[in-house]
Amino acid sequence: MLKIPEHKIPITELKTNFDVRIFIKREDLIHPKISGNKFWKLFFNVNQYLETHPVNPLLITFGGAYSNHIASVSAFGKEFAISTIGIIRGDELKNNWQENPTLSEASKNGMQFYFVSRADYQNKEKVTGKFSNRYPNALIIPEGGSNGSAVQGMQYILGNDTKDFDYLCTAVGTGGTIAGISKFAEAHQKVLGIKVVRDDSLETTIFPWSGKENFELKDADENRYGKISDENVRFINWFYKEYQIPLDPIYTGKMMQTIFELAEKGFFPKGSKILAFHTGGLQGIKGVNQLLKSKGRNLIDFGKFQF
Repeated sequence: MLKIPEHKIPITELKTNFDVRIFIKREDLIHPKISGNKFWKLFFNVNQYLETHPVNPLLITFGGAYSNHIASVSAFGKEFAISTIGIIRGDELKNNWQENPTLSEASKNGMQFYFVSRADYQNKEKVTGKFSNRYPNALIIPEGGSNGSAVQGMQYILGNDTKDFDYLCTAVGTGGTIAGISKFAEAHQKVLGIKVVRDDSLETTIFPWSGKENFELKDADENRYGKISDENVRFINWFYKEYQIPLDPIYTGKMMQTIFELAEKGFFPKGSKILAFHTGGLQGIKGVNQLLKSKGRNLIDFGKFQF
């Protein structure tokens, strides 16, 4: 069975001029390749699966061209000697995926790819059924990794070092991370999710997993998934120069930018202690910079820091 990592994840206070104290928990440091919340989402899913499928295990999952989830599942498979298959959105990538940094790295980790059209990809039930028939003993993990088992795994993102905070904050994509934080938060804590997607159904998705009403969702300024504004890039570059902490442009960059904006507007009560979770995703920066460069836009630049 897979063991829980034993090393301590640092919590860093960010010096600001706000009337609140803002901290960030560096879950991106939990593993060099299986980053942040992705580790915990996979942890429970794979452990439960291995209890009944210890021989020739296979993980199948879904994702786009720059998916953190695809990257993490492939790295997870390599780390624990489990075969992996990625069902990739966009059959236009079939002949040139080697130029994509995320898919290229996932392939090096041993992941096999099946490329499906964007239209077919939308019908997850049909695609899942097809692969279930082809690989009946595989564990098929949903896009983003969010399900009931993932929510259970998220309890490990919390601990004695998170109990004294008034607010627990995370970026929200598919809802599993915030559901787990909400489910296992202390009674006095409020959970704030920063939406990076336009999905009005998220609240109804999260509540059954959490079972609590202690969470609130706020839209990021640019919450279309994968869309990155020049202001997003400016904030990420400024944040790194100010705090020497790299953020990604899809999740944590938008989350921290929104938290700062809310603090400046007085959303949080004076004196609040706010903890934001750095959920990883830095691998996607190479691909994002490729796109930004092709459009003649400013790049995410961390100097000598390698991502």
